[in-house]
Amino acid sequence: MTWFLLFTFQIMTQFIRPLFSIMLLLSCYSGLLNAHAVVTDYSLKIETVSAHQAKPVKLTFNSSIEIGLSQVFLVREGDVEEKLPVRMGQAAGEVLIDMPALEVGEYALHYKIFAADGHITDDIIHFTVHP
Repeated sequence: MTWFLLFTFQIMTQFIRPLFSIMLLLSCYSGLLNAHAVVTDYSLKIETVSAHQAKPVKLTFNSSIEIGLSQVFLVREGDVEEKLPVRMGQAAGEVLIDMPALEVGEYALHYKIFAADGHITDDIIHFTVHP
């Protein structure tokens, strides 16, 4: 009887240890997938920006955002940054940026978004203002 219990314990240990390792790896991997807020859509790629017209820009992220801890900057020629007002959109993960009226030229939005999970996403979106 003792031999049977020992044999069963060894078989169970050999089965459970790899299974536990796989579950641990999968839990770590799923945490990495949701580690940062990622832009899934933005209005600048759909709509053209016309000169001398102030218009809000919408960024959509894959997770909820802490808007009070997030910042968006307009980058002008010469890498001059101007902080822009931001507010939450209607849906979770939606950020609205109040863009000023701009002259014709090349610009960028530099955003530092604080996700609800505590991670910061820092990236740049380039765009052109047309006449």
